[in-house]
Amino acid sequence: MNASPDRLSELLPTVYRQRDAEQGQPLQALLRVIAKEVDVVEEDISQLYQNWFIETCQDWVVPYIGDLIGYRSVHEAGEPRDVSTPQGQQRNRILIPRREVANTIRYRRRKGTLALLELLANDVAGWPARAVEFYKLLGLAQTINHLRLTQGRTVDLRRGVALDCLDGPFDELAHTVDVRRITSHRTRGRYNIPSVGLFVWRLKAYSVTETPAYCREEVGPHCYTFSVLGNDTPLYTRPEPEPDPTHIAGELNLPTPIRRRVFGARKTDYYGVGKSLEIRVGESRRLVPPGQIVPANLADWHYRPRPGQVAVDPELGRIAFPPRHLPSKGVWVSYYYGFSADVGGGEYDRPLLHPTERFTRYRVGRHEDLKRIDGALERWRNDKPRHAIVEITDSGVYVEQIEISLGENQTLQLRAANRTRPVIRLLDWHTELPDALSVSGERGSRFTLDGLLVTGRGVQIEGELAGVTVRHSTLVPGWALHEDCEPRRPAEPSLQLFNTPQACVNIEHSIIGSIQSNQDEVRTDPVRILISDSVLDATSREREALGAPGWPVAHARLTIARSTVFGRVQVHAIELAENSIFDGLIRVARRRRGCMRFCYVTPYSRTPRRYNCQPDLVERPVKEDLKKMKAATDAEKEVTLQRERLRVRPQFSSVRYGTPTYCQLAEACAEEIKRGADDESEMGVFHDLFQPQREANLRTRLDEYTPAGMEAGIILAS
Repeated sequence: MNASPDRLSELLPTVYRQRDAEQGQPLQALLRVIAKEVDVVEEDISQLYQNWFIETCQDWVVPYIGDLIGYRSVHEAGEPRDVSTPQGQQRNRILIPRREVANTIRYRRRKGTLALLELLANDVAGWPARAVEFYKLLGLAQTINHLRLTQGRTVDLRRGVALDCLDGPFDELAHTVDVRRITSHRTRGRYNIPSVGLFVWRLKAYSVTETPAYCREEVGPHCYTFSVLGNDTPLYTRPEPEPDPTHIAGELNLPTPIRRRVFGARKTDYYGVGKSLEIRVGESRRLVPPGQIVPANLADWHYRPRPGQVAVDPELGRIAFPPRHLPSKGVWVSYYYGFSADVGGGEYDRPLLHPTERFTRYRVGRHEDLKRIDGALERWRNDKPRHAIVEITDSGVYVEQIEISLGENQTLQLRAANRTRPVIRLLDWHTELPDALSVSGERGSRFTLDGLLVTGRGVQIEGELAGVTVRHSTLVPGWALHEDCEPRRPAEPSLQLFNTPQACVNIEHSIIGSIQSNQDEVRTDPVRILISDSVLDATSREREALGAPGWPVAHARLTIARSTVFGRVQVHAIELAENSIFDGLIRVARRRRGCMRFCYVTPYSRTPRRYNCQPDLVERPVKEDLKKMKAATDAEKEVTLQRERLRVRPQFSSVRYGTPTYCQLAEACAEEIKRGADDESEMGVFHDLFQPQREANLRTRLDEYTPAGMEAGIILAS
């Protein structure tokens, strides 16, 4: 379509255009107005044409195309919401998946095949999956004339690979019959003739590209970890696409942790350029040949590789070089780790925000003119642009001392380029001064930290800044990690606010440690803190996640949505809290201001008014029943209430940053938490994954496409 505003006047004969020019071009002005309306009509006609096809139609058209082929949505997962809001649009995409509607007819033609169940998991729930027919793993006596070589065999203690897979999705050993149904709501069985298990992986594999390995000098100069924080982390498989739709997924097709024995048996499938992991050494970053890689158990660092070899432990993410043949000039690694969602710094696709006005960009990276952040900041100080961006273009580690001072109405973004994860390591530079990443500013200035991982120290903000934004970043809780992911400095804050009366602190899609706010309560209003889709981790529910040292409450107003908080929250007021988990006591000074809705609140907390929060909802019927029991003593009533409170207390697979299942709700967590949000999704930071809706959709489709006489159950592999 021609976007020229004069495209209609250009169609006129030249004589009319000349006369129009002689009279001041009133006809051209009229045709420009008409052209705008023509553009609107043409765009609408083009969109109507695109809405004929499932691949190009708008989201609101997908249910109508589904009606044409007899597609029915799953009411158990929930009803569609308002399409005018981003949250409603995202939820509707999960309830009525476009990919499932597009493939419904193909599914019906292939109904009853095993590979179809894997396709359903991918298209309906967005989860990679592997389907297993458990009757093939039953131990039975075979006739010599009709041997089944693929049937499960008895245990051979010499087959270590098979023993590692016991009771997992890749199990090959024979089992006795389990009469419990695989779809039971109590205790589920597996190994029976009609049982089909669909193992699904909810964790994703995220990449880290050419980042320095961490040298464990306290153990030895030859010992390294893949994680730049020095903690143990399992390496994950980079999933490869399956060759055809009838293929049953294997370990290379799924985001699974790499096992030592499998890595040793299929080394070339996992190691190399474009594979699951790489190790490079030297100034030229030469790739260590696959022939020199040796899988080993480095749990105690006792293994010593021979000269010319490099030992790798994929289950712990450790590397060991020969003690007398140390790598010179650095070790760089590329690998994949597991996590639930696009939260915190990572090499995932994220939107980049640019200033609305003209801005100056300074690029920092290995292949850029500027190699250090300090160099970019020095040039920025000399140029003094009003709006600027310092963008890091690689996933390297920058060990620098960073101090930023913003002028009046000046803005600065310190960010990572898309699909990179640079690390800023702050060290103990001064003995008499703090060594945090410090930012100060004058009135009207703004600072943004985007896509970075900050370790070693925290971030300090002071001055009259108008806004501070932390998005898609990680401020490591406890500053740094031990090898078991325990924090090194658990009591230290990750973000400190010193006398920032005008600042609005906005934290989104990030993982940060505790926040300390030091404000003048007499002369200034409470500072505004906005948190969304993030984790606020004080490393313990007994420590302060948000507070002020030496004061009962922080002089701050908190607005929080779809977030998980580990630790105590002590603030002036909570203006709004929704769909969040507070695993720690809350103390609010002004209870009559604000509200909390669809949240889990630790009992005995002092909060503003609450609406549909837990454990309030489960306590009400219990209290009503106890009123009718006149013979019950106060102690018995308290025990009954306490039992119900413990039942709905959130349970997590892990509460330590650095582990793959960090902040993920455990499978045994109460349904009141897993479906306790206002849209029946889970509370907490992973609310927008809509996992309950995905599972309900998939469960219904399995019942629809499973062959008669068979039962298919969902088994969470991660």
